[in-house]
Order: sequence, then C-alpha cells, then structure tokens
Amino acid sequence: MIVLLFLASLLPARAQHVETVPFGDFEHWTVRHLKESAVMGGAVRTLYVVGPDETIEGNRTYDYAKTIWASSNAYARISGVTKTSVTVEPEAGPSGTCARLSTQFASCKVAGLVEIKVLATGALYWGRMLEPVTSVKRPYSFMDWGIPFTKRPSALLLDCKAYLPATGVLTRGTTFRQTEFPGEDPCQIMFLLQKRWEDADGNIHALRVGTAFRRIARSTDGWIFSLEVPVIYGDARKDPAYRTYMGLLQGERALYAVNSRGQRKPILEEGWAEPDTPCTHAVLQITAGCQGAFVGALGNTLWVDNVRLAYP
Repeated sequence: MIVLLFLASLLPARAQHVETVPFGDFEHWTVRHLKESAVMGGAVRTLYVVGPDETIEGNRTYDYAKTIWASSNAYARISGVTKTSVTVEPEAGPSGTCARLSTQFASCKVAGLVEIKVLATGALYWGRMLEPVTSVKRPYSFMDWGIPFTKRPSALLLDCKAYLPATGVLTRGTTFRQTEFPGEDPCQIMFLLQKRWEDADGNIHALRVGTAFRRIARSTDGWIFSLEVPVIYGDARKDPAYRTYMGLLQGERALYAVNSRGQRKPILEEGWAEPDTPCTHAVLQITAGCQGAFVGALGNTLWVDNVRLAYP
C-alpha cells in the first residue's frame, strides 16, 4: 500500500478536459451584403457573422438559430433609413482565421453633405442581435444575451492579441456630437453563468452562479495562447480576485433577453447563488473596450481565436 501511494504521488496532476464551442475556432463566417439608404450614400456594405459558410445578398435579417455568436456588427433601420456598422471581421491568424475586434467611428455623409459619426466598439457575444436595430437608445435592448447552458466549466480558454494606443483619452461619439475626456478603456472578457426564471408578468430574473472576468489594459507582446479565465462559483465578492466591475449587472448595466412571450426584458440579476446551484444560461462577451455604448478608446484592437471551455 505504501509503495502504491508513493508511486501515485509521482504521477502528474490530472490534465483539464477541454471542449471546443461551436464556431469558436473562427474558421467559418457568414458574409452578408447589405445596401445602405441612398440618403446615406447608397453603398453596399459587408457584414460578418461567426457562423456557417454562407453568403447572403440583400437587406434581410439574419437567422441566429444557425450559430451561438452575435456581434457589434449592426444592421440598423432608423426612421426608414438603413445604415450598417462593421467592427468585427475575419483576419488571418496563427492557426487559420481569427476574429479582429476594433473601436472606431462608423461615419457617413447624409445626402452627401452632413457627416455623422458614431463610435462603435468591436464585440463578440453569445446570443443574437434583434435586427434591424431601430433606435440608438438602450442599445443593449436589441441584443438577446446568453444561451441555454447547464455545464460547470472551471475556466474559459482562448488565444488573443491586443493593441491599445494608451493615449489616456476616451471619446464619446453619438451622431452629430463627439467629445473627448480622460480615461482608460481595457479590453474585456466576461463569462457568466446564471440561473434564470420568468415570473407571471414575463419579467426575467437571474442569480449569478459563476463569474469569470479578464481585462487587458495594455498591448500584448504578440499572441497569448490558451489564456485562462477561471470561473468563480458562488459569491465572487469573497474571492481575492474579485474586482468591482465583476459585480451583478443591474440598472444601466443590465443585459436583455427575450422572454417566452417574445418580449424584450432586462435580465434582473438579483443576487449571488450558492456555489452548487445549477445554471440555466451562459453569457460570454469579448470586447475591444469596456466603457459601454458609444464611448471608448479609438484604435483599440483585440484579436481572438480558439475559444474553448475547460473542465476539471
């Protein structure tokens, strides 16, 4: 028995079991060609969706049942005017194709005269965009956040590379007005596990089961392979790695989902679940900045590849 115990102590620790996620290698993209309104210039723009290899012509909404991924790429039709924004694109990476997320102005001239500029931050997330976007108010309400999910991963894994100009300047850009002010805008990876339920009035409630965050505050020296973002189960505030930005998503930070009646509702994160609470949904968001809608550091760029989940 003593010999067996001694031999067992010499064995390496058991490796994690790693699972890929659908389209998480970013080797497959749907290409969409949409025509903007004549008053906006009438150009045909190319939008990309992480999903099956397919080309779609014309101003049609996308069927997000084909994939778990949506992005900040926007097909908007506001007051009868069609406009697009492209901040997520495929690009050659170390192992094939990766995703490039960038913070930039979506700009155009109305009737060839008046230029409008809206700041957009590149983002990938699990869920779907509710197209077409019809308002610049409450932009998160046009996103159906999260996917059904019941597993208990120990960490999120991904490959990434970041470029941050680090000018110390943030820009707020909304249509005809752009302002600058001091601040920083790290890239952010957010992975949440929730237990959700719906009440009799159709409101969506949630408890936070698992929390995983990573911020990248400066440019990386090339690619970081298999970056590990551990999941904290239960009340993340009790963990030494906790930071205030990892808190419950409430108020203006609340995400949205579509309820069983087809209504858009905020996800009311009401508290921290016990560590062994089963989850019903997973939320993943990967962004080139963390300042929210229409605010960010121009030039921020994040490259992402090979998103996986690790299990003990």
